[in-house]
Amino acid sequence: MQSEKQYIDLYEENRQVIMRHSADALNTVRDKAFEDFKAQGFPTRKVERYKYTDIPKLFEPDYGLNLRRLDFPVSPYNTFKCDVPNLSTSLYFVVNDQFYTKQLPKAQLGNGIIVDSLSNAARNHPEIIAKHYAKIADTEKDALTAFNTMLAQDGVFIYVPKNVKADRTIQVVNILRSDVNLMVNRRVLIILEEGAEATMLFCDDTANDLDFLTTQVIEAYVGDNASLELNCLEETHTKNVRISNVYIEQQRNSRVNHNVITLHNGITRNKLDLVFKGEGSECFCNGCVIADKHQHVDNNTVIDHAVGHCTSNQLYKYVLDDHAVGAFAGLIHVEKNAQKTLSHEVNQNLCAAKTAHIYTQPMLEIYADDVQCSHGSTVGQLNDAALFYMEQRGIDKREAKLLLEFAFVNEVIDKMELIPLRDRLHHLVEKRFRGELDKCECCQLCR
Repeated sequence: MQSEKQYIDLYEENRQVIMRHSADALNTVRDKAFEDFKAQGFPTRKVERYKYTDIPKLFEPDYGLNLRRLDFPVSPYNTFKCDVPNLSTSLYFVVNDQFYTKQLPKAQLGNGIIVDSLSNAARNHPEIIAKHYAKIADTEKDALTAFNTMLAQDGVFIYVPKNVKADRTIQVVNILRSDVNLMVNRRVLIILEEGAEATMLFCDDTANDLDFLTTQVIEAYVGDNASLELNCLEETHTKNVRISNVYIEQQRNSRVNHNVITLHNGITRNKLDLVFKGEGSECFCNGCVIADKHQHVDNNTVIDHAVGHCTSNQLYKYVLDDHAVGAFAGLIHVEKNAQKTLSHEVNQNLCAAKTAHIYTQPMLEIYADDVQCSHGSTVGQLNDAALFYMEQRGIDKREAKLLLEFAFVNEVIDKMELIPLRDRLHHLVEKRFRGELDKCECCQLCR
């Protein structure tokens, strides 16, 4: 309980400070989240959904927290240019967990679309925030969600009104910047009203070679006939710990394409909970992991078919080298009345070294009888015959290995609907496999 006690004491001693530097809509649920966290504690490996990652150990170090919302000296628009060629975006920054408001994109989205600090939105649109904030991210069911809810003071709010289509990709770059080892607790609230459409790109990067621990909770509400593409790209460093819980709720005839790409990291734990609340909806959930050294990536998903006539597709692929550890656990839950469900779940893994480890656990839990559901996983190494074939045709063995690994993960990248982003990722993935610097050449911040 030592890991929990330091944060329980911290909250009790700094409760007023935390609330004073946040907004009422976030503070309303803070005390309940604290009680839920105090009752549960950090999840151990005995908790089914957390058995592949030692969560309490990650919170043992003494991290600083910026509870008084002090500014860090960074000007991201001048120093960071994470451009995707041929992709028109409205670019926003979050420095640690604070939405950067000193300079906003010149190209405004218009049509009633809001991209703002979550704290500002809670003051300017309290009824919208109160209706949605911390509703599908249930603090009683997940201790890390409770932990984030009790400490988060800001984040990002994205709102797309009824029947409005965002004509530019909304790009949010999360920059970790500090002079000391730092913990960051960030929230994201996404609301797409009926008939709305939006494409979003979230990029996680670090500006300092320090120890960071980030907890992030994303809540996304996708209304009737709405469409959301949510791309999450992590490209940090080996001292970074990232814990991200994504909650998505889909209404009738809605569509979601969720892609999570881990190119470079330290320890990463991604959780996705998606629930169908309206018939005729579909989702495509894809993941790509490239890890080596002692990196650790754990993806855990639950797709809840609460109503019938919905379709879900999952494809997660891992390439692990050296002593890297990967884990995938995915549950497809089909409730009793969810007839005519179509669901497919695939996890494929490539261990490029005998010292790499993968844990895979695809699962079906079906209570309806008129469904088409499938799940499967594979674990293997590089095909010796293919390597021999390529070497016989003059291709160096190392190059042949890279080509096979690159071809293996391409299937996930090609499922992205943003063609410029897809092309950019092909380039970054190739550089990642070659061990080259995997940052944009134009990014002065990361040099």
